[in-house]
Amino acid sequence: CYEKGVEVAKRLVEHGFGIITGGGPGVMEAANKGAREAGGVSVGLNIDLPHEQAANPFIDQDHLINFDFFFVRKVMLVKYAQGFVVLPGGFGTMDELFEAMTLIQTRKSTPFPVVLMGRSFWSGLVDWLKDAMLARGNISATDLDLFQITDDAEEAASMISDFYKKHRMAPNF
Repeated sequence: CYEKGVEVAKRLVEHGFGIITGGGPGVMEAANKGAREAGGVSVGLNIDLPHEQAANPFIDQDHLINFDFFFVRKVMLVKYAQGFVVLPGGFGTMDELFEAMTLIQTRKSTPFPVVLMGRSFWSGLVDWLKDAMLARGNISATDLDLFQITDDAEEAASMISDFYKKHRMAPNF
């Protein structure tokens, strides 16, 4: 996953995008590293946690913002991101993914591309969305169009770049 995070961030920088992450270790660090290695902007929105997360070393120091509360960080991620590339993660990843899709679905945010990296990781969730949520009428079939899935870093970057060939880039909200 780490290598994929570095690679997709590099491809996004090559397509003219900066990288903004939650600022922590793991795939967040990988994305910031890829941005730095490709000469792009590397932003981190770090959450201050007592014994866990420190900002990763690949964030441009004038682009590091620390937050005390997850909800504030999440608002900033959605407000300033022009697309989400979501790599395999845990509860925080799911929280931010579903928050973004809910805001797009309810038109509380300007639409932006959401790309899930790693078919094998996301396939079970997508099956569940179809078999449980869609089947019960909790979501509509068009809600499944709120995201795309790929294993390829260049394809992920192209999905975001292609979105903005058809849509005007604008602040979210």
